[in-house]
Amino acid sequence: METKQYSLDNPFKNKLNTPTESKGGIYDDALKLGKELIAKPFEGGGEDRIRVQHSKNRMTVWERIKVLTDSEPNIMYQNWGPNLDGASIITGILKIRGRDVAVYGHDFTLRAGSMDATNGSKLARLIHMAGEHGIPLIGMNDSAGAFVPAGVGGLDGYSEAFTALRKISGVVPSIMVMFGFNAGGGAYLPRQGSFMIQCDNTFFGLTGPGVVKSVLGEDVTADDLGGPKVHGQSGVVDLVTGDELGSLRTAIRLLSYLPDNNRSNAPFYPTSDPMDRFIYEEDILFRKTFNSPTGMNTPFDITLYLQQICDHGEFFEVQPQRARNIVTAFGRIGGNVVGFLANNSAVSSGQIDIGASRKGTRFVRFCNLYNIPMVFVEDTTGFLPGKDQEQNGIVLEGRKLLDSIIDLRTPRLTLIIRNAFGGAYATFNSYYTGASLVFALPTARIAVMGPAGKEYVYKDEIVSIQKEFQANLKKGMSDKEAASVRDGKLFEVGQRYEKELMNPKEALSLGSVSSIILPGFTRKVLGTNLNYLMSKYTAAPLSGPQREFE
Repeated sequence: METKQYSLDNPFKNKLNTPTESKGGIYDDALKLGKELIAKPFEGGGEDRIRVQHSKNRMTVWERIKVLTDSEPNIMYQNWGPNLDGASIITGILKIRGRDVAVYGHDFTLRAGSMDATNGSKLARLIHMAGEHGIPLIGMNDSAGAFVPAGVGGLDGYSEAFTALRKISGVVPSIMVMFGFNAGGGAYLPRQGSFMIQCDNTFFGLTGPGVVKSVLGEDVTADDLGGPKVHGQSGVVDLVTGDELGSLRTAIRLLSYLPDNNRSNAPFYPTSDPMDRFIYEEDILFRKTFNSPTGMNTPFDITLYLQQICDHGEFFEVQPQRARNIVTAFGRIGGNVVGFLANNSAVSSGQIDIGASRKGTRFVRFCNLYNIPMVFVEDTTGFLPGKDQEQNGIVLEGRKLLDSIIDLRTPRLTLIIRNAFGGAYATFNSYYTGASLVFALPTARIAVMGPAGKEYVYKDEIVSIQKEFQANLKKGMSDKEAASVRDGKLFEVGQRYEKELMNPKEALSLGSVSSIILPGFTRKVLGTNLNYLMSKYTAAPLSGPQREFE
């Protein structure tokens, strides 16, 4: 039997009437040019500039893209720019955990990532596309600002990009990540985004230390002028990380809590964390707090409570480095994304000051724009009084917080843990500012005033106790003994005031509180009601009259 012979040679090689090797021509020259043009943006400023970037512990723009996605990026407007090299900015659409996301990134290896009219127009086109297609935007900012040799063209480029980013504000969410040294327009542009992330050893500001030195004669380091410790405290930056990799991964995590646009809900993730489980840790937290020697005056970190009610104890805090007397965070309850606004008695007794008002206002307005339901966790004695607060506008800033809550159109729940006094109670998502439901723990103290209120409620009795004190002194009783008698009676009055008036009973009887929740069951109650409310809520863009104050 004849054995068949197999070969890897092309059986048609000698039968085809075509040359085995091209002799070249117009078509082949065009192919060569095409390959060069496609490759050029990937080369950046060349190996030397890439080495310099790496020597500063910075990634190239292409390496940053690889952190954001494992999928091949769809790069758009590839060869824009006079040198056909991408014009020092990369724009495209990435698949990030299955979602389309518009992404841009400055290439610092080319002209220090500076902007001219060409790449400003290129960036604006991507931003407009994100708005039109309803997809989020991530910006990787690493730019020295306007390209000076381009003259006014650099300013035109920034103007076009500024305008585009403002037009999509409130339409699609955006996350701006800061790398390297950014100045001028390189600082203004990203702050138009929804959130900003800055890592250590980076700078951004209107001017650098050199300009400050020449104009004002002040010696200041880049870190003290525009580093993350400065911007994190002012609220210019929302999140601070240790390095570039941390910033990029933080951006991915933050994105998981955000919707694609103002016409959709945030991503729902089914959870294996049971909704009806009893939370022993919550009961232990409150038991240890309120049974301590300082009783109802004992402060505690509210983030310990948020851990108990969120799916698997996970939440994402925004602006954690400033105004920690109020906590703003995203989390999930039963798979639904929620925004938390929570008083934190561990810092300044949870009193609301100017910084807390600004932080809370911005967060509430974002949730309102992007259809995110909210849970208000209340435990505050009120707004912080004092000359400094009044002179710096606490009335205005507190009013802005109240306005943002009144304007909120998404489902919103309130849980009163402990203190809810006076104007703070009225402001902090009560039924009469539009709350969907208001719940309270049995430890809630809802009143017009805190313990000082006894001076008004029991005024006559307190005056009588003081007169008795003076009379005892005249009878020859020692100061110590007379004071002991007086203080004992005043303590009894205070205890009576707290027992009779500083509790949830009156608010419950008036319908100001929906119902009482026992500690350990708050996750179940909040989750059940949230599921119901979201089933009746239709995501849509914000509409209606636009109010005068932001």
